[in-house]
Parts: sequence; structure tokens; C-alpha cells
Amino acid sequence: MKTYRDLEKALASMDRRGYPAYKSLRGAYDFGDFVLRIDRVQGDPFASPSKMSARVPARTAGFAPELFDAPFRRVALEDYLVRRLAAECARASFKVGGSGKSGLIATSRPGPEVLSRSACEISDDGSVTLRFEAGLPAHGRTIDAHAASRMLLDLIPRCVRAALPSDPAAKASAQAVVDLADDQQAVRESLGRMGLVAFVADGSVLPRESGVSSRPLKGARPFASPESMRVEIDLPHRGRISGMGIRRGVTLVVGGGYHGKSTLLKALQEGVYNHAAGDGRELAISDATAVKLRAEDGRAVRRVDISPFIDNLPDGRDTHTFSTLDASGSTSQAASTMEALEAGARVLLIDEDTSATNFMVRDALMEAVVAAEHEPITPFVERVRELWVKHGVNSVIVVGSSGAFFSEADAVVQMDRYEALDITERVREVCRQWPGLLHQESSSIAEERRAGAGTVAQVEDSFEAASTGAARRLELSVAGNPGRGRSGGEDSCAGRGGKGLGGYNGRDARSGRDGLKVRVRGLEGFEVGKGTVDARQVEQLVDAEQSAALGQMVRLVIERGMLDGEHSLADAVGRAFGALERGGWEALSPYGDAACGLAMPRKEELFACLNRWREGARQG
Repeated sequence: MKTYRDLEKALASMDRRGYPAYKSLRGAYDFGDFVLRIDRVQGDPFASPSKMSARVPARTAGFAPELFDAPFRRVALEDYLVRRLAAECARASFKVGGSGKSGLIATSRPGPEVLSRSACEISDDGSVTLRFEAGLPAHGRTIDAHAASRMLLDLIPRCVRAALPSDPAAKASAQAVVDLADDQQAVRESLGRMGLVAFVADGSVLPRESGVSSRPLKGARPFASPESMRVEIDLPHRGRISGMGIRRGVTLVVGGGYHGKSTLLKALQEGVYNHAAGDGRELAISDATAVKLRAEDGRAVRRVDISPFIDNLPDGRDTHTFSTLDASGSTSQAASTMEALEAGARVLLIDEDTSATNFMVRDALMEAVVAAEHEPITPFVERVRELWVKHGVNSVIVVGSSGAFFSEADAVVQMDRYEALDITERVREVCRQWPGLLHQESSSIAEERRAGAGTVAQVEDSFEAASTGAARRLELSVAGNPGRGRSGGEDSCAGRGGKGLGGYNGRDARSGRDGLKVRVRGLEGFEVGKGTVDARQVEQLVDAEQSAALGQMVRLVIERGMLDGEHSLADAVGRAFGALERGGWEALSPYGDAACGLAMPRKEELFACLNRWREGARQG
């Protein structure tokens, strides 16, 4: 293997040459305590930066096996190393200058969520691979070898070495990160055992600094659980903690405006991820399958059975295999509900503020005016109990303007100035005192029951087919008009909320075929070929690098023929994650070499993206 001295000589020989001469640097160089790989070299100083990696052997990294012997520990330790590497890269970036991106040194920049990222991988033997990008220096389009030598032989090695904890304080911090992951995993494992769908620890800080900031709000009131809902969990490192346990069933969150209802729900929807120390939501933990639902006017829907909620449309369309390129609010929310069940969601999270009113409720006065035979929508309030009792699907619903769900609820939490109060018994008493104000079974449901067991069974079969992942086959096309949404994106480790890793195209390193181009638009979505995914309302996507990974996963399932109309959607999702598990991040690279800029999404979000495929909807 070449050494850093060979790299030094190569750089000296290309000073003032044309920028393409940098491409001869591709390869591996031994620096003694790590191996630097220059995987891809940019075409000119204004192009996307060059992709590089450093492999640190286990003896140098020095991590005890117990720090990474479980997947959740490994992810936590990798996240810690990425944060250290990002800080070092930020300090070293642009210490040398030049034209275009000359001098840039960057890697992934994590937010508060702890995610598996391509920027760092710890192997089973304890070796560490760090991935980053660098803008090789130039004046105009002429190589600046002196600046390149400083970057590759001084600045980057310092970043790599400083990213690894060597002093006692840094090693203690690494241990603390893993200890927190142990405690978070203990809470997750306790949810099922205790019959909970979510847990919010006492002392958590749920409010954020602003609507565009993920930082905790300074001076916010720490969360305190209502005594009647307080549970205790024994953690391996923090010992016994207490907090609010949200039990299985139907839970309502009520209260006045600006009192913290949606803040609590947002903590629950993001509680599917672990959070880093200092975020305030470290021990706000939700069922890993929880899915946030909302109305999405204009979204594409493809071959979804929405008949439990919408049937007998005036134009006669079959709602058992419903497709549209421009869904209404109620239709989109019905489709998202059924798609969530198909993805395996056991918890549905809903906020009335972002829901279609006619999907959620319909009162008796409206029914008296518009007869049931003229209303194709069966509102969610009519199905929420059935979903729980017959299919084991839980719901947590934020409501502030309608009491229609009170008679369906197992628990009611009131948020009062960010204080959680259990008002379940009070609600039941009010319901007993005012029976005339309770939600009454609509005539559409009554008619369904009068129609006999066959009609009821059809509804149950639709829910069962969705919730058990029964085969729904889709065919994705990448030809034609890309549909709505602007294009863009850069092939770059842009970090949280940025453009992410886009612009991947060229020949597939495995198949030898020309690969589809992926263009990522941060959290807004992505394009694969000329098909598009609008992910703006997929609220549990929290990092642009997840979008980048999802774009590559969609590319993968298309190029490998997993969505050709013969395979089920569930099978395609399973195969995509299986390829990632077997092949690592390289499985998502059309070049064979992984690069920084990808973060692990959930399978629920891959389902969501495939269901929102715009070009595929046209084919459907």
C-alpha cells in the first residue's frame, strides 16, 4: 500500500497542472495510525467536493467491545464520533483557500436525533471508518499543490485523530453516550411489558426554542407527570425514574390554545428516535412503529383501499383500490391511515390542527341537513374504537375544538400551561351528565350494521389486510414528466436540513448499467429519474440525510425490479432494508464506495415515500 510520503510526492509533482490531474490521487494511503482513502475526486474546484474516508484500525481506535456490542450502542458511539469529527472539520475547513470549494472539509452535522449515518461505521472488530468530503485547492482551475499538501497531510489527519477520544474526559464522554443509549433501550423494552405506547420522563423539556429550531426552550417548564398516570422504570445507569406512561388504547390530549398539546404530540412523534444528551427529550420515548398522520391536499394516492373511511363516491370510483394524483384533505388522510397500517404502525398520532375536519368528525346537526346517503365519508371517530378493540391499533389524538372523541377515549390528558393533568374521570362524569351532547353513531354506521355481517366483515377485512401487510403490488415508472416540485440538490454532506446527498448518477458499480439519477431537496423530498416524491408532510423525517438515503433506496428498488407490479410493497421495503443490512452503506451507492451524507430512515418512511411516488401514480 502507498504511504503518506507517496501522496506527498504525487502532490509535489502536479503543482500548477490542470485540475483533472488530481484524479490520479485516487486510492489508499497508509498514515501509520489510519489509512486515508481518496474515493472520488471532483472534476473541478466548483463541482461537488471530493469523497474521502479514513479507516482507523481497532488497536488505534481502542474501543472496548462492550461499547459497541449491541446495535443501539454502536449507533450511539458512531453518532458521538460523527459529532466530534464534524466539530473538527468545521475548525479546519477553509484554512486553505482558492477558487470554488477549495479548502472545504466537511462531514455530516447531526441534529438532536441519534441516527445511524454513513459518515461513521464501527466494524465488528472495532475498527472505525470515518467519511468526509474535501474541496481540493486550486487557483482558477489550476492545482495548488502547496495548499493541497497542507489539507491532505496536515489538516485532515488532525481531524481524524482528534475525532477519536484519547484523553480521559473524552473517553468518559463516550462511555456516557453509551450509558444513555442503554437507558433509552431499557425504556423502549419496558413499553411493551408495561402496556404502554409512550413514556415521557419527569423533568423532560419538551418545548423547542422556535418553530425552526430543535434546541430546547430556555426557561421552559420541566414536564411533570400526573400522579394517576405516573409509572416508574428501572434503568441500568440512572436507576429508577418516573414519568407519564400513555397506555394502550385511545388517548386524547386536550386543552386551550398555546398550552402545550401539540408540543407533547411532537415529542411523541419524534420519540421514535433516540435523542442526544442535552436535548431535553432524551427519555421521551414512543413505540417505534408510531406514525404521525395528517391531511395532505394534492398528494398522489395509488391503489389504496380507503373503503373503511370513504365509499360510494358520486362518480362511482372504486375506493377498494383508489388512485388519484390530487387527493383532497379527507381522502389523503384516509389513504395515509391505511398506508400506515400497511407499514406496521401500531400507534397513530393525530393533531386536529393538521387534519381534515370532515375526516375526523361529523355532528348530528350536519347529518340532519346532509343525509347519510349523500355523504361518502365515515369519519375517524366512528372507526377509532374499532381499530383498537379489533385490530390492536392505538391512537393518540390532540383535540381542542370538539368533544366528539370523549366517549371513545380510554384516557384524556389536559395540557394546562404545559402541565399535564389526567382528566379522564372528569370527562366520563361530564359524558354521563350530558348524554345528549355525546357523539352519536352516525346513520352511515347504523346503515352499515343494518346491511348485515357481510358489510361489517368487508370493513374488518380491509383493516386486517392493511394491518397484516397483505400484498399490495405497485409498479413504479421513471419516464415522463417529473410532476410537481422543483428540482435541485447537491452531491454533498450538507448536514441537517440542507440539500443532503443528491445528484447521484452514472453507471451502477454492481450491475454495470446506467443508473438512475437521484436529486435530493432536503426534507422537501427527492427525484429519482423523472419521478418525484413530495415528502414535505412526512413529519417524522427529521434529517435531510434520511431523505438522501430514501432517494437511494427508491432508486435501488426500481433498478433491481422490486416494484415491477409483481412484488408487494412490503416485500420491496423489506428487500431494500435487507440489502442495506447485508451490504452496509455501500449498498446504497451506485459507485460501490459509500460516502458521507446518508442517515438511516425508518421503514415507515420508505413506505410513505413509495406511496407518494408521483410518476408511479400516473401509471397507476
